[in-house]
Amino acid sequence: MDKFPLTKEGFLALEQELKNLKGVERPNIIAAISEARAQGDLSENAEYSAAKEKQSFIEGRIQELEVVISRAQVIDTSANKGDIIRFGAKVLVVDEDTDKESKYQIVGDYEADINKNKISVSSPLARALIGKEVGDTAEYTAPGGKKSFEILEISY
Repeated sequence: MDKFPLTKEGFLALEQELKNLKGVERPNIIAAISEARAQGDLSENAEYSAAKEKQSFIEGRIQELEVVISRAQVIDTSANKGDIIRFGAKVLVVDEDTDKESKYQIVGDYEADINKNKISVSSPLARALIGKEVGDTAEYTAPGGKKSFEILEISY
């Protein structure tokens, strides 16, 4: 069985999501189904169909989170120091074509969120960054073509 690498913060966030799904969302959807069922004919009841669909999504997500949490490999990044990019690193880079600076954190697949600048360790950019130092250039092929970033800063 493969392990899923996660930061401590990512692991805690997944545990919190699972707790919320089991303790809040699941009971709410069960109540909504009961209420919709009480309205009569289920074949033409849009509320019942919507509630059953939402229940299916919630139960699927609960199962997924239970698997991920049970197989999680929590990596404590607070002890990491040094000049080499590893899992959990926060990296400030500059795009060599546009001179635009961006800061990313390299995290596990299940905690990646580009809106929060958290990139998956298995993404092309993260793979290009890992093992590099400040001043190095990381090159990778993006959907829009070849990209290169200069590494300006590394922190943990």
